[in-house]
Amino acid sequence: MKKNIFLLWAIASFCVWSFSSYAFNTPTEISQQQIYQPPRGDVRLLVISDLNSAYGSTEYEQEVHQALKLVPFWDPDVVLSGGDMIAGQKASLSNAEVKAMWNAFDAQIAKPLRDLDIPFGFTIGNHDGSGSFSSRENRFFHQRDRDLAKEYWQNHNPKVNFIDRTHFPFYYTFMEKDIFFLVWDASFRNISSQQLTWAGEALQSPVAKQAKMRIAIGHLPLYGVATGRDREGEVLDEAEFLQNFLELNDVHTYISGHHHAYYPAHKRNLQMLHAGVLGGSARQLIAGNSQPMKNVTVVDINFDNPDLTTYTTYDMKTLKIINNSQLPRLLMAHNGMILRRDVNVQNLSTSEKNACLAKYPLNPYTCEN
Repeated sequence: MKKNIFLLWAIASFCVWSFSSYAFNTPTEISQQQIYQPPRGDVRLLVISDLNSAYGSTEYEQEVHQALKLVPFWDPDVVLSGGDMIAGQKASLSNAEVKAMWNAFDAQIAKPLRDLDIPFGFTIGNHDGSGSFSSRENRFFHQRDRDLAKEYWQNHNPKVNFIDRTHFPFYYTFMEKDIFFLVWDASFRNISSQQLTWAGEALQSPVAKQAKMRIAIGHLPLYGVATGRDREGEVLDEAEFLQNFLELNDVHTYISGHHHAYYPAHKRNLQMLHAGVLGGSARQLIAGNSQPMKNVTVVDINFDNPDLTTYTTYDMKTLKIINNSQLPRLLMAHNGMILRRDVNVQNLSTSEKNACLAKYPLNPYTCEN
C-alpha cells in the first residue's frame, strides 16, 4: 500500500517536473513524453553514483531528486551506489558541516529508500571518507571524514542481508536475491594486501560459491574512462592484476563511480559498469563525441541468459535511453584498453588493433583484452 501511494506521488511529481522542464515544447510534444520501462529480469538493480554537489553542500541537484521520485516506477530489488554520497574531503569543513551533509543525505536519499523497504548497497567514495593513507605516519589523511561516515552508517540500516560486516561501511559483503555482493574500499588508489586477502577469502567462501552471480563494487574504476581523470591516482593501481583477481574469483561485474562518465565495458570476462554521475560535474569520455550527461542505469539480470545482465541507462536530463552505438567501441586509457560491453576483441578492425599496439608497446597483452 505504501509503495502504491509513493508511486502515485512520484507520477504526479514527474508530471509537474515535465511541464516545468519542457515548457518550451508544445502540449502535443509533452503528452508524448514517455519513460521507457524495460522488460523485467529475475532480479532488477538500480545503479546510481556520485550524487554530491559542491564541497559542504546539503542540497542535491534536480536529477538526484528526479531519480529518487522514479524509484517506484523502476521498482528495483536493490539500489546500488558507486560512492560520493556527500561532498566532504575538505579539511576546512567543520564536524557539524560534515554531519549536516550526512543528515541531508539521509533525509533526501536514504530514508525514502528505507521507507520503500529497498536494500541499499553502497561503496564509500573519496568525498565520503577517503582512504588516502600516510604509511610514514600510519594514519588516514581524512580520518575525521571516515569516523563520521562510520558513525552515520552504524546508526542507519541499509537493509541489506549482511554476510560479513566486520569492517562495514568500508568493506563488507551481503547477499540479495541469490547474488553475492562484495564491496571493497576503493576510495583511494590502493587496495591493501589486507583487503585483497579478505576479498579472496570472501569470494571463495561457500556462500559466494553457492550464489548464482557475484558482483563487486568500488568507487575508483580499474581503467580511466573520463577526461581529466585518466591518470594515476584516479584509478586503482595494478589494474591488470585486479582485473585478473576479480575474474579468477568468478566476479561477473565490477561497478564503479568517480569518473563521472557512463561507460559499459568489459576486459576479457569481467564486465565493468562505469556508473557515471547523478550529481554535479558530468564529464566527457576520453574518446568519441558523446556529451557529458547525468544518468542512472537499470540492470536486469536473467539467470538463464548466458549474458546475465541487460543495461537500460537513462540520460536524466531528457529521460531518453543511452544506446551503446552512441558510445565509443573501445577506450584506450593511460593504463590499458577496455572494450564496450557489446564489442569483442575479434570484432576489432586492423586499424583499431594497430592503434592499441602503438599505444601500449610495453604492454601488448592489454590489446588482447
